[in-house]
Amino acid sequence: MKFPAISEVRAYWEALRNGRLMPNRSEIDPRGIEHALEYAFILERIAPKIARFRLAGMHLNDLMGMEVRGMPITTLFIPSARTPFSEMLEAVFSHPATLELALKGQSGFGQGRIAAKLLLLPLKSDGGHVNRALGCLVAEGKIGRTPRRFDVADAKISPIGAQHFNETTRHHAPGFAEASERFAGQPVASGPRNRAHLRLIKTDE
Repeated sequence: MKFPAISEVRAYWEALRNGRLMPNRSEIDPRGIEHALEYAFILERIAPKIARFRLAGMHLNDLMGMEVRGMPITTLFIPSARTPFSEMLEAVFSHPATLELALKGQSGFGQGRIAAKLLLLPLKSDGGHVNRALGCLVAEGKIGRTPRRFDVADAKISPIGAQHFNETTRHHAPGFAEASERFAGQPVASGPRNRAHLRLIKTDE
């Protein structure tokens, strides 16, 4: 399997869902996706079409060459891809829907070919609002000079409402770090480290 971490996160979300529309944010336990923690993250929707990282695994920090918690997820994309991605991001929360993207990295000096897969799965907050998402991003290839930003090569949006349960919308693009206490928590450090950690950012609900 090319992206086993993606499959692990999706299977975990489906198991928690257990026939419901989606799981609650409070149900997410990092032990359930321990082999995918490096690639996993939690998003918070802060406005229409805008979501930021509440937690993020070390793989995302490595891709960007910096700590990404608190940053909008659109920073992962090249400028021309941000608007169409934001539309798809909004569908995750408003439909709600799952989103799966095939990505290709922007090339440049010190930046070779790199491909990635991104998965977003909606979650309910403790207040019952669909304003969180469990995500996973896995890139294959040498990272090289950072930050690495991506274009959308292919997208699949799958609404999860009962009336749309079997519907899937596919888009072909024309080229184009939270918990009640701690989700996980080792500070970012250079050199050898335990990479299977997410970082926490706290804000008022």
